[in-house]
Amino acid sequence: MSLLTRPRYAAQAPAPATAPATPASRHVPSAWLALLATPVAASANSPVLILPDMAGSLGVRTATATWLVTVFAWAMAVGTPLMAGLLRRRGLGNTLRLSAALIVAGTAVVAVAPWLPLAMAGRAAQAVGGAGLVTAAMSLAGSVRRMGVITAGFGTLGAVGPLLGSAIAGTASWRVSLAVGAVALLALPAVMRRADLSAPKQTTPFDGRGAALLVLTATALVLIPRYPLPAVAASLLTTVLLALHIRSNPTGFVPATLLRTRAFALSALLACTFATSYFTLLFTIPQLLRDRTDWSTSTIGTGQLVALLAGSALSMVLAAASARLGRPRVLTILLTVGALAPLTAVLTPWAPLLLLVATLAVFTTSAGQATLAVYATQAAPTTQRPTAIGLFNLCYQLGGAFGPAIAALITLGG
Repeated sequence: MSLLTRPRYAAQAPAPATAPATPASRHVPSAWLALLATPVAASANSPVLILPDMAGSLGVRTATATWLVTVFAWAMAVGTPLMAGLLRRRGLGNTLRLSAALIVAGTAVVAVAPWLPLAMAGRAAQAVGGAGLVTAAMSLAGSVRRMGVITAGFGTLGAVGPLLGSAIAGTASWRVSLAVGAVALLALPAVMRRADLSAPKQTTPFDGRGAALLVLTATALVLIPRYPLPAVAASLLTTVLLALHIRSNPTGFVPATLLRTRAFALSALLACTFATSYFTLLFTIPQLLRDRTDWSTSTIGTGQLVALLAGSALSMVLAAASARLGRPRVLTILLTVGALAPLTAVLTPWAPLLLLVATLAVFTTSAGQATLAVYATQAAPTTQRPTAIGLFNLCYQLGGAFGPAIAALITLGG
């Protein structure tokens, strides 16, 4: 399998960037990249425990307020490939500036929005801006170890996001809780001083039809948990139209050569699978613990938080050791642990072992995102690496949409 061997483009440049890596683009410290990328994970999860407060303030039901979560997930999913396209065509500087502007504008709208639709627009702007910063940070990572710092940060801030949001809402306001993603802007000066901000030369026109079809496909897939039948039908239709468009325009927004690169395709598929498993278990384990133990809600939340933090830390260890272990061993570890997590959840007779399942799941998805992202981008031609990052992250975001829906089916069915 070619995923286990060096792809033929790997020798061209080790860093996923819009052009051959320059010294400036390789010397952004990983701590700055983590600060640039990871606050969006806390922002995504901060509303989880404060939805009733948000609903009361906006004058809607709690179930209706969950649209603030859905629209953020949707905007992250569709914003990722769009911002990757901007990075590919207009360079890092323009991508960072637009991302920062969207985050500032979105945060300002959320801070004053009196109605749910306006607050949703603000959250969408925050998410697209956050997607741009994530894409930029990952394009500058250049190694599995540095990518591991970013993805471990995702796991850590994603784990503490609900408690952080609740704490900020308790001391200030729920609107401040939704502004935590703006912390990423603190990294902009340091990143922009060190990175190559120039725009690459363009050889092909922008493929607006391909971009629109990809956005429609991602939108339909994200809406499957809310509207299963129409969303599945729409996703099938848009997927067929997108495939036909790629066939007629193979160098467009979704390059055909990238999709035919086995290392990229398998890496993206594994990332989606690991993310789906992780988010399914993330939402299923608390309910299973409530059913099988007499633990309080706070005990369950604290236990899962500790388990997730441990898994995130271990994922960074694997990412740091990946170069010594080699690609076949790393993939073997990921596949083994990734299969062990759901199997343990299904078969264990001892309920507290479910906390270990959470550790295994976040370890697999965080370490997998770090290693597979590098494998996927190294398999692509240099000029297509921003696109590879965008499509890879889109697959991961789709796992975040599918997982909670599967968890709901499991818990309701049980």
